[in-house]
Order: sequence, then structure tokens, then C-alpha cells
Amino acid sequence: MTLKVYTSLLLLFLVNSVWTRTVRQVYDDLDPEHWSHYTSECPQECFCPPSFPNALYCDNKGLKEIPAIPARIWYLYLQNNLIETISEKPFVNATHLRWINLNKNKITNSGIESGVLSKLKRLLFLFLEDNELEEVPAPLPVSLEQLRLARNKISRIPEGVFSNLENLTMLDLHQNSLLDSALQSDTFQGLNNLMQLNIAKNSLKKMPLSIPSNTLQLFLDNNSIEVIPENYFSAIPKVTFLRLNYNKLSDDGIPPNGFNVSSILDLQLSHNQLTKIPPINAHLEHLHLDHNRIKSVNGTQICPVSIDVAEDYGLYGNTPRLRYLRLDGNEIQPPIPLDIMICFRLLQAVVI
Repeated sequence: MTLKVYTSLLLLFLVNSVWTRTVRQVYDDLDPEHWSHYTSECPQECFCPPSFPNALYCDNKGLKEIPAIPARIWYLYLQNNLIETISEKPFVNATHLRWINLNKNKITNSGIESGVLSKLKRLLFLFLEDNELEEVPAPLPVSLEQLRLARNKISRIPEGVFSNLENLTMLDLHQNSLLDSALQSDTFQGLNNLMQLNIAKNSLKKMPLSIPSNTLQLFLDNNSIEVIPENYFSAIPKVTFLRLNYNKLSDDGIPPNGFNVSSILDLQLSHNQLTKIPPINAHLEHLHLDHNRIKSVNGTQICPVSIDVAEDYGLYGNTPRLRYLRLDGNEIQPPIPLDIMICFRLLQAVVI
């Protein structure tokens, strides 16, 4: 199970660079006789590298509108400009686009022509970070695999906007203006293959409803969440990385076995209001509890198996897997209790 999870995450985070390198390798030996053809098609405001003819670099050019995109282009870089609108005209011939980077522009929802994005039938990656969007744009191409909308002004998610995005594996909405009311029980309906959901740095007070069941990474840092509902993680049985740093979680807001979840390998609860370590699962590998209000640590109490079992080298399969424990910024005084070391025999680092 752990191997499958790490394999999936590796694909999720490295696919961009691997794919790009592969395409570059294919065109490294491009015949120079063809270079003039690619140059003549290239918009004068942009750069078309002869060794990478599927890419169009129009970033950092002070552009106020998108130039006409040649038909051969797969990768379009338009970040760091002054673009306010996305209209259909520049994309008439660009039927093979896979990747569009429009980060750091001035795009608003009213500036996106109706239906223009959904007509990009082969688009896999859409980056619209650091713009002026107030809601998730719709409709979107059903082919999308990654949608990055961080650092906008999004406070609304239109009903059904994700319903046909079965290929989406990453959705990044961090640092927007989302309230609990924006996340309804059907908001994420249709995201059957989502692996990473980032809703950090919003204005949530509750855990979001109906997270897609295949989610592996859930990032909720820098909100105002106070309570983890009973059995919340049973609906997302594959969650592996959980970040809840910088929230308002207290001991009373966590059910007795709220984080005793076998799928979770990395649990981050830094900068909350906990006075004790919540029960954890033996499969957990990384635990971040720094900057809480914890005064003492009792290894016998927090050990997910009995200390007697942990001491028995013959039962290595039952040994808790915790490798990293961070407890600095609390009121704990060294040394580390011996029963912590007896329980967590695989510990490689303890920060106290």
C-alpha cells in the first residue's frame, strides 16, 4: 500500500518535468532547415525555441492580450504579463494545447469569454494563479489533470463546475477567500481521481464536506478549523498526507481516535492549541506537533501498541513506524522520556 501511494505521488509531482524533458529530447535533433518555418509562425512578442517547437514563450513581455497561437503549440507560457481577458480568437488554431501558464496576470471572471476554456479539448494543465478571479472559472475542459487557482479572490465555486472533471488529479485553491458556505456537499462531486486538494489559507471554520474518496493529500493549513468530526477520515480512506497547521484545534475538538487512521503517514498539526498528543496509528511516519501547548509527553500513553509489544524485537511487524517527531515550541523539557524511544524504535529525529 505504501509503495503504491508513493508511486502515485511521484507521478503527480514529477509528470510536468518528465514530460517536458521527453518532448525536448524528441526535438533536440530537429533539422535546422525547418527553423525558419517555426520562426515565421512565431508571434513577434514571443520566443519560439527551434529545439522545442511545441513551446511558445510569451512570459514577462508586458502583454495586455494573448497573441495568436500557432497550431503546433502544446506548451504556452504567458505568465507575468498584464493580460485581462481570455478570448476565443487567439486559440482558433491551437487545437493541440496541453499546458497553459497564465499566472500573475490581471484576469477576472468577466474577462473570460464564455466557453473558451472548455473548447481546449486536449488541455491537461491550466495555471491561473495570482490573478483577480472571484470564482472558479466555468466551464472547464474535461481533459484537465491539474487546475491551479492559488492566490486569487475566489469566494464562490459554481455548482457542478467540477462534475465532469474525472481526469483531474490536482486542485489548488489555496490563499483565496473561501468560507464554509462555499463548500457544499456536492462541490467536489465528479472528481473521482483527485489525488491532491489544497484549500490552505482560506477562511474555513469547519472541515470541508465530501472530499473525494481517492484524495491522498489534503492541505488545510492557515484556516480557523476548531473541530474534526467523528469518523471524518473514513470517507477518504486513502488520505496519506494531512496538513492542519495554523488552525484552532484543541483537545476537545478532536475525537478520541480522530487521527488514529492507518492510511495517514504524515500528520501536521503545528501551531494549534493542543495540550496533549492525540492518539496516533502505528503506521504514522511523520508527526508535527510543534508550537502547541503540550507540557509533557508520556510514551506509554501515546504508544499505538503496548510497550511490552514494542520491546519485543520478535514482533517487528507490529513496531510503530514513526520516524520523525517534532515537539519544539511547546512547554516540554528535555530529556526525551525513555518510553518514547522504547515504543518508537524507528525514530530517526526528535525535535524538542
